[in-house]
Amino acid sequence: MSGLGGLNKSPNGVVMGLVQLQLPTVKTVDELRAQTTVICDMVAKARRNMPGMDLVVFPEYSLHGLSMDTNPEIMCRMDGPEVAAFKRACVENGIWGCFSIMEFNPRGNPFNSGLIIDDRGELKLYYRKLHPWVPVEPWEPGDLGIPVCDGPNGSKLALIICHDGMFPEMARECAYKGAEIMIRTAGYTAPIRHAWDITNQANAFCNMIATASVCMCGSDGTFDSMGEGMFVNFDGTVLARGSHRPDEIITCELRPDLVREARRVWGVENNIYQFGHRGYVAVKGGARDCPYTYMHDLVAGRYELPWEQEVVVTDGTSCGFAAPTRDYQPEAATEPRRRYA
Repeated sequence: MSGLGGLNKSPNGVVMGLVQLQLPTVKTVDELRAQTTVICDMVAKARRNMPGMDLVVFPEYSLHGLSMDTNPEIMCRMDGPEVAAFKRACVENGIWGCFSIMEFNPRGNPFNSGLIIDDRGELKLYYRKLHPWVPVEPWEPGDLGIPVCDGPNGSKLALIICHDGMFPEMARECAYKGAEIMIRTAGYTAPIRHAWDITNQANAFCNMIATASVCMCGSDGTFDSMGEGMFVNFDGTVLARGSHRPDEIITCELRPDLVREARRVWGVENNIYQFGHRGYVAVKGGARDCPYTYMHDLVAGRYELPWEQEVVVTDGTSCGFAAPTRDYQPEAATEPRRRYA
């Protein structure tokens, strides 16, 4: 139940709008400035469109387009004019916003970053994409983990970006850290349509979490993004779905209170709980070990597939990027991980 897209907002509801933004072409500082204005104007449209909307979500690449340009002149900084403009737009329109930037990185390739800003202009969540869409994307792998923040109307939010959602561990981490709504922003094109649908639904059902996901939309003359915003309830049911129309705003009311209720009272298919309490009917509290070899190997730094040496594509040269020469050294590696942001 989506409350007719949020028209009938319940006391416990969070009304969200997913913007299927027209795919831009951004090559210069002037074009970056103009696209910033487009996004801020769309924040205002979202507020006019739905007075009860709590949070408006823009797709990955909404500011920079799909060129994969790493030109430092058009990369953003957290204290730069683009982020400042997004904060002003949220304040002026009294709404929360989720935004995408390609972030300047003085130590290497840019980060693909996502921000959630509240209606007072405060940064509530700051995330760097953990899993760039290799070999197509040149972005530095994220080093901030998966943060969770307090959202509107008592909700808890998490944000992942595009290819992140193809890894089941991402949604599980969001839920494990307390998120009730997982936002997934993307720039995907039509070949990913089926995988988009099934992962958004599986991520929701397997983790008892509501998912709100949206892609860029339309063509920039080279690429064709697919739009297809979709909301999925914690039981895997699709609540609302967008089309392929650029600049359409898909709205829905999500109920984090019902997510919390289900996590407390469900027995059958309470998967996020049962994952860490295997077979609790047979043994008190369930088995709480870790029987998964890949997890142990990943933590120990020895993750290796049985077919590891046969993998053909292991860098970005097939997509025109030079082979990297430096090892991964996360800037934030010394900062302790927190369960809640």
